[in-house]
Amino acid sequence: MKLTIVNYGAGNIKSIQFAFQRLGYEAILTDDTEEIINSDKVIFPGVGEASSAMLKLKQTGLDKLIPQLTQPVLGICLGMQLMCNHTEEGNTQGLGIFDVNVKRFSNKVKVPHMGWNTITNLKSDLFKGIKENEYMYLVHSYYAEQCSEAIASSNYELEYTSAIENRNFFGVQFHPEKSSKAGEQILKNFIEL
Repeated sequence: MKLTIVNYGAGNIKSIQFAFQRLGYEAILTDDTEEIINSDKVIFPGVGEASSAMLKLKQTGLDKLIPQLTQPVLGICLGMQLMCNHTEEGNTQGLGIFDVNVKRFSNKVKVPHMGWNTITNLKSDLFKGIKENEYMYLVHSYYAEQCSEAIASSNYELEYTSAIENRNFFGVQFHPEKSSKAGEQILKNFIEL
């Protein structure tokens, strides 16, 4: 199994690599188009700011490549948000893989939303063996609105999409690599898709 992590300078890369190592898989970190195309599974991570991350994707042509991938792709945190239509962070146009916009939490709540929160309304093989109201670890100031492609929800100030699926593309707002056994199970499920 060839597993790649898209390297575009916006990453929580090491923790993701270690999580897959614990599952017995070596994940290659690369921005090489051929390597990514020829992978069995692709992880699109991200920690950082949306407009600068999108600029890096455009500089390497990854903004054109990612939406054309046909194997399972998992966007994590900012990776998921960049796969949406648009994000308010830096007024950034996304990759348009998921038909939803990303908004900022209001100042009525503590931002960033940081720590453990539950996921509900689970609707995908990505959550095989995961129970409703399982806790996942999150760090984010922006959220994807509720939408028809949502496969999990969370609540912080309002109900929002915490996981999403469209064809071979999956996105999670939480960090499975930092979410203990349940997060590890989600990564295992992704590998087995």
